[in-house]
Amino acid sequence: MNIRSVALGGGNPLVLIAGPCVVENRDITLRTAEAVKQTAARHSTAVIFKSSYLKANRTSGTSFTGIGMERALRILEEVRTAFDMPVLTDVHAEGEVAAAAEVADVLQIPAFLCRQTALLEAAGKTGRGVNIKKGQFLAPEDMAFAAAKVAATGNSSVMLTERGTTFGYHNLVVDMRSLVIMRRLGYPVIFDATHSVQLPGGSTGRTEGQSEFILPLARAAVATGCDGLFLEVHPDPPHALSDAASQLRLDLLDGLLATIVALDRTVHPR
Repeated sequence: MNIRSVALGGGNPLVLIAGPCVVENRDITLRTAEAVKQTAARHSTAVIFKSSYLKANRTSGTSFTGIGMERALRILEEVRTAFDMPVLTDVHAEGEVAAAAEVADVLQIPAFLCRQTALLEAAGKTGRGVNIKKGQFLAPEDMAFAAAKVAATGNSSVMLTERGTTFGYHNLVVDMRSLVIMRRLGYPVIFDATHSVQLPGGSTGRTEGQSEFILPLARAAVATGCDGLFLEVHPDPPHALSDAASQLRLDLLDGLLATIVALDRTVHPR
């Protein structure tokens, strides 16, 4: 599939999908976008910028959800234009899809919503790329049905993302076989290295995480075979307003990408 100038899957080199978890403000979003683009360029890696205009799924009702959909979408539109980068953002309900599709090149279906038929169909009908995150409760082969709901609208620009599977309370595990199984379904497969290190929920009222495992899991996924790597990155993760414990510090992206790109070229020569 092609997202503007980015070729994804089909034997193309690894694609980076990266950005802050949520649009916190204009300054952080644009600074991060510029750094992500420059870092990807140094490693000759195609990039899609990622950030959510809204975080609808939070552990606590008092957690930050966003600065408002319209304002956040305008900031994402500015990123798309100023840095000439495709943009990916989450959609949570059918009523949000049309507005998001005016700005985003890829509409992302959150993991907890990956079986929502009306949402999948609405995203598919826009003609935009659709990234479906595999639910923490699903077997990888079950993603065939989610993808089929989008494809039934006539939209074949679908990608599937692995982000870990529920493993007891407050823990996730990544089964690398999932990447192979979902690739057999005929769609590009992305590995989400940051959500996969989360420790969901807990008595603190927020999702914790183990960011020290981002690089080891990313290496394993690229070695196994994936078409893209999804990373939430932030200039100051401890003070991020969402997913503070699992976002990658922005200044570490260069070193991680150097390792990952070299591994991708070694394991999957093109």
